[in-house]
Amino acid sequence: MIEIARIPALSDNYIWLVHEPVSGETVVIDPAEAEPVLAAAEARGWAITQIWNTHWHPDHVGGNAAIKAATGCAITSPEAERDRIATFDVTVKGGDVVHLGALKADVIDVPAHTAGHIAYHLPDEQAIFVGDTLFAMGCGRLFEGTAEQMFANMTRLAALPGETAVYCAHEYTESNGRYALVAEPDNQALAERMEQVLAMRARGEPTVPTTIALERATNPFMRARSADELAERRAAKDNFRG
Repeated sequence: MIEIARIPALSDNYIWLVHEPVSGETVVIDPAEAEPVLAAAEARGWAITQIWNTHWHPDHVGGNAAIKAATGCAITSPEAERDRIATFDVTVKGGDVVHLGALKADVIDVPAHTAGHIAYHLPDEQAIFVGDTLFAMGCGRLFEGTAEQMFANMTRLAALPGETAVYCAHEYTESNGRYALVAEPDNQALAERMEQVLAMRARGEPTVPTTIALERATNPFMRARSADELAERRAAKDNFRG
């Protein structure tokens, strides 16, 4: 069984450390910065051997160079964003497979937030690392892509097994939930989830990872019935001040 550590960074980022105990390999996913990652790995006695990037944004690759300098790890980045991530060693695209020890992760293309955004799905571990594509009760802004692309992403992710744990890169759940209640005011599962989220945040607890099943039931973007509806909801969320 892999071990996964959540590392808070910057204002609301989460960096993920994934350790495979048989091989002793550890991968860092989307290091916003280096110092807390190196400290967390040292505290656990984990040797960092890899970095996996989901997209080029600075709060996802900002720690690449310093972690590589400190550990000699190899960096895997999206092929479509190779010109925007100077530190990569290997690039991958949808359909490729990367490995952490004996474990495999399937690379999935999920463009829209950025043009070359990818996700890493570990089917044997029922886990997926989605960067800024899917959030708890939300999805990423459409900076470099279209609502049609994001709708396709949501459809593809929704088809994964419901128990799949979803590791996203930000603590956006409370603000996402406030908009979700406006988008789907009659969704009882959503109302119940929001009560839990508010209580967790009041205690200072993280709200991710989430699961595919929970997002199917409460995420207004995954529940959108068409690309047009997703576009309307994304535009409304972009302007939401609740």
